[in-house]
Amino acid sequence: MKIAILADPLDNQSAGVHAYTKGLVNALLQCDRSNEYVLIREKKDPALPSTVRQIAILNHRFLLLFAALRLFVIIPLILRWLRVDAVVEPAHFGPFNLPRHIRRITVIHDLTPLLFPQYHRRHSQLLQRFLLRRILKKAHLILTVSQHTSNDLDQLFPFSRPKTVVIPPGCDPFFQPVISKAVLKKWQIDAPYFLFVGTVEPRKNLLMLLRAYRRFREWNNERVLLLIAGGKGWKYRSFYDELAQHPYRKDIHLAGYVDKQDLPAFYTHALALVYPSLYEGFGLPVLEAMACGAVVICSGRSSLPEVGGTAALYFDPEDEAGLLSHMQAIVQNEPLAEEKKALSLQQAAAFSWESHVRLFIEAIQAPNRSPGPTQKQ
Repeated sequence: MKIAILADPLDNQSAGVHAYTKGLVNALLQCDRSNEYVLIREKKDPALPSTVRQIAILNHRFLLLFAALRLFVIIPLILRWLRVDAVVEPAHFGPFNLPRHIRRITVIHDLTPLLFPQYHRRHSQLLQRFLLRRILKKAHLILTVSQHTSNDLDQLFPFSRPKTVVIPPGCDPFFQPVISKAVLKKWQIDAPYFLFVGTVEPRKNLLMLLRAYRRFREWNNERVLLLIAGGKGWKYRSFYDELAQHPYRKDIHLAGYVDKQDLPAFYTHALALVYPSLYEGFGLPVLEAMACGAVVICSGRSSLPEVGGTAALYFDPEDEAGLLSHMQAIVQNEPLAEEKKALSLQQAAAFSWESHVRLFIEAIQAPNRSPGPTQKQ
């Protein structure tokens, strides 16, 4: 098969979708010799092998007319010209007006704009409401990254069920235990610390983390830092307002966006990754932390138990005391911490890109899926 991948996420750092697309593309190019791949993206990557065909189409995200012209006119023309058999949409947005013989594979990471509109900008909500149903109806195959996301999809769009397959992503092999005093020195980390990795936005539930950390410091006699690695997202002001009044503000380090090169050491040296998110389609930082042998303390909601398995310590994200008790346990109970570190490595090993690619190829080559007629909700 000749398969086109709409690889725009490779050219921007949009967190999980970028990491997923990069992992998928690299794994397909390494593991699949039976299909031909074409990457359609904003700019070519000279680091990729010359045998990989890349077609660069300039994009202006902030010029909506140009972006629409690119997506709905230019890309469909190129796909027809290439005579592709299938097109993969890792960010689930793709052209509608393709011939029916071109198989469309769309990847759904989460449905937060529909399930939790208060956590998203108005234009994102409207775009999802307007386009997603049509995208799903046009798709021959829908891939979700977790069973929980698949269940959400089934509830909102029951017609999608027969053509939906759950395939969890792999873990980037770059994430493994790294002991590096140089990284700690670079970031001026001079004490044990709890770590959060992710965007500063309401869905991540960081106000609760600040309050649990305050109670932890009141209980604990020794200095323990809270390190927050991630940029500003949507509606971040309430977090910074509370942070400014925090009694232990000087021990809360805001690292901002942390380069990937430093993240393994961040995870490895942490007392634990603390991840109190209210909702995740997958929860990539949890997997990365486990691959680095870190203890994970995370919310027990949405897809996170699928990722953390028996390795993570779970709490209700609305129960501050539950989070506090786990933070206390990790510093008090060294055997528990060592047990959880070992379980983290075992759990992370279950998520491989080789397995993802095998299931991915099986799914897209299955002959019996077609958009066909769909029922109304």
